Amino acid sequence: MSEAQEGGNAATDPRPIRLRDALRQARIEAADRTGVVVDLRDAEVARLEILSDALDPLFAQIPDSVDLFDRGLSQGETPRLWIDVVAHVVMGRDKRIYRFVQDTRFGRMVLAESHEVGVMVQAVTGYVARRMIERERALVVTPATGEVGKRRFGGLLMFVIGFVAGAAALFGVALLAALRNL
Repeated sequence: MSEAQEGGNAATDPRPIRLRDALRQARIEAADRTGVVVDLRDAEVARLEILSDALDPLFAQIPDSVDLFDRGLSQGETPRLWIDVVAHVVMGRDKRIYRFVQDTRFGRMVLAESHEVGVMVQAVTGYVARRMIERERALVVTPATGEVGKRRFGGLLMFVIGFVAGAAALFGVALLAALRNL
């Protein structure tokens, strides 16, 4: 009877079966991995915040009239410290190296990589300076576009005059040919 009772008790025993044990263990492992991923992401964000704080003096020197730069920290799947619309700092695969990248129409270009905040501050400072020079050049060229517009209008005017003269000449030749046939 003891074997029958034990067999009967085993069927009604509330202990989890092996699959339940395996599922519970898998859930625990997944939670542990998620915790590690969250810890790594928090470490990335913390390192990017340190760099952002080191860049505060640089961005304080940029005049308010220059609206090229919009620094901010995005905390998505891959945390990024945005410098402007096309450039950002992201942590490398080892989560200890800073990687300053710029998105171009030809793909992503790495501008600088370093473990040190000071090196990255210098790289971002150089990038900001280059972007400000590009902006100044673009603003200087803008008034000259009025002259380009005048040249374009002059070219269009010459085209119209040439078209009218050609049409008149063609009409004249057709008229002479018609008069000769009469």
